[in-house]
Amino acid sequence: MTDSFTGELWRGVTGIYEAILSHPFLAGLADGTLPDETFAFYVVQDSLYLRQYGHTLAAIASRAPDASETEMFARHFIGVVAVEQQLHDELLGELGIDPAAADGAEMAPTTLAFTSHLLAAARGGSYAEAIAAVLPAYWIYWEVGKELRRRGSPDPRFQRWIDTYSGADYGEYVQEVLDLTNRLGRGLAEAERARLHWYFRASSRYEWMFWDMGYRMESWPVPV
Repeated sequence: MTDSFTGELWRGVTGIYEAILSHPFLAGLADGTLPDETFAFYVVQDSLYLRQYGHTLAAIASRAPDASETEMFARHFIGVVAVEQQLHDELLGELGIDPAAADGAEMAPTTLAFTSHLLAAARGGSYAEAIAAVLPAYWIYWEVGKELRRRGSPDPRFQRWIDTYSGADYGEYVQEVLDLTNRLGRGLAEAERARLHWYFRASSRYEWMFWDMGYRMESWPVPV
């Protein structure tokens, strides 16, 4: 990966990834001390995020230049989103939250900003820019999952979350997008290459912000 385009992208966000790994939300998952209400808030927001993430994958699939890539993102839409939604529904049930009620919850500011960023990239950026924007959602969760699996968690709910994102099945989806990104990176003009770096870096920052949003149980500053 070192000499690949994805390696180049990753080197541009190493500081962000280190900040993610040291965030107290993830530390709480690993040592089992994350409060139930904090985890519940995060799971609800992640369920809301997932709906828009599915729209993002569908939009990317519709813009793919060949049938194999359309099929790949359509398969990811069905596979990744379904697995993650099942995990959310199970966790919400165990946390005493009706999934239907969670589905009607309001997006926190960061959830709205992050999903708007992804949808704008998928619908308004170039195809390569859309891939760069969505790649951290795949890749960072996989890397975090593997790191937390190494640490382990005493809480079975947290461990199930960790196992989902560190599993081989999820890793196969991630590797497909990494391979595609490396193919797209070959021969890019310098200006387009810089744009891909920007989208990848912005989404990586949003990943940190999303866990921070969950940890703070973020709300809108002005009530309705």
